[in-house]
Amino acid sequence: MNKTKELMVQMMWELVGSIFVAIGIYNFAVQAKFPMTGFSGISIIFYRLFHIPIGFSTILLNIPVAILCYKLLGKKFFIRSIRCMIVSSLIIDYVAPLFPVYQGDRLLSALCTGVFGGIGYAMIYTRNSSTGGSDFIIMAVKALRPHLSLGNIAFLSDVGIILVGGILFKDVDGMIYGMIVNLLFAVVVDKMIYGLNSGKVAFIVTKQGKRICQVIDETSQRGSTILNAQGGYKQDDMQVVMCACNSKEMYQVRKAVQEEDPESFFVVVESHEVHGEGFKMTNIGEAQS
Repeated sequence: MNKTKELMVQMMWELVGSIFVAIGIYNFAVQAKFPMTGFSGISIIFYRLFHIPIGFSTILLNIPVAILCYKLLGKKFFIRSIRCMIVSSLIIDYVAPLFPVYQGDRLLSALCTGVFGGIGYAMIYTRNSSTGGSDFIIMAVKALRPHLSLGNIAFLSDVGIILVGGILFKDVDGMIYGMIVNLLFAVVVDKMIYGLNSGKVAFIVTKQGKRICQVIDETSQRGSTILNAQGGYKQDDMQVVMCACNSKEMYQVRKAVQEEDPESFFVVVESHEVHGEGFKMTNIGEAQS
């Protein structure tokens, strides 16, 4: 039963993500005639240069990277990606046309394409899935170089395609808009994915470390760590209580600590990623056996 529920949740995320991607592509990007990215963009370039059918070249491009993906990221990721690729393709062809097509300013089209596409791909990536094509390469690079963010990998992989497409179609404006779309896509993907693991870290300098830890636990049910320290001016013994939590909890913790110990020194810093008990772990593009 748990496996069935997990599969339903997985497919729901892929479905909603595919709808966002389809709207970004069909209802905004296609009408504005931006240079296409990914394997679609490469296939269009091959068609213009060598008259190779777009569908045929897309299949040929997918074969080697699909094999690489299968070996590097495992069978489960491969199956999820094939399923999501079929779903997203059907949605682009049959669902997206049901929505109005934006025919206004190209800059607004670029902004909407980047935001909608970024949200959609982020939802798909967070479930360790992809829509095939260049996504296979992006996830494979992520597995080989886990320190790189997905947004940066996607941005770099599409820059060349956009430049070549813009030069081929002699559309400098389209090339610029394509870069805007690509940049927005990278930013939105990173914010959505890595924002899930973000938080705030508090460093509280106090002489009542044990009591401050109790206050934090009572306020937010978060754990904390006491670090022994020494004052720089009077050389007196101090304690630094370190605690990680989200923004809402941090406000409550700060208020409670200041009420408990008005003489404490409170420092809050942004944390891009927080892993461990009580925080959601998002593992993406990890190599599997």
